[in-house]
Amino acid sequence: MSNNLLTLFTTPLETARIPYMVTGSMAAIVYGDPRLTHDADIVLALQAAHLPVLLTAFPLTVFYTPPEEAIATELARSQRGHFNVIHHASGFKADMYPVGRDPLHHWALSRITTLMMDGHSVRIAPPEYVITRKLEFFREGGSEKHLLDIRSMLAHSRAQIDQAILDQWITQRGVRPQWEQVLVENTT
Repeated sequence: MSNNLLTLFTTPLETARIPYMVTGSMAAIVYGDPRLTHDADIVLALQAAHLPVLLTAFPLTVFYTPPEEAIATELARSQRGHFNVIHHASGFKADMYPVGRDPLHHWALSRITTLMMDGHSVRIAPPEYVITRKLEFFREGGSEKHLLDIRSMLAHSRAQIDQAILDQWITQRGVRPQWEQVLVENTT
């Protein structure tokens, strides 16, 4: 993983004191094997009233950001809000997901792991969150990359995973069949 690309987005969030966590493939790489990825997935705890802080953190001279009204619309969604921020010079993109009222987002934001990358603080989602989300994405889209990421995380970071909590989220989010598929294929 190219940490400097990730910190293009996390450093402004840290500076602006916007609560966030890196998830998706970047988090899976932290807990598992490196692999190619074209973007970063970041969950934000941001209220519409603080939108000017976000826009100041990502100046239009350096980043593409959607118009303020578009971001405000995404922040107002109770679930599945989404917008992109793109770094002009590198073309690297961050998919930003407002926390909304999703209990899994809220749970994970209170249990982040902070790592140092390239001399910058980066907040990473807990592995139980990453696995649960990847199981959901696999259920929705069928992409095997999510199962590969989970298997890699289990191979490298099993000791960091609280299995009881993971089991609770797997049950609550209705992804037990997908988890069973990971386990069956992980033992062969």
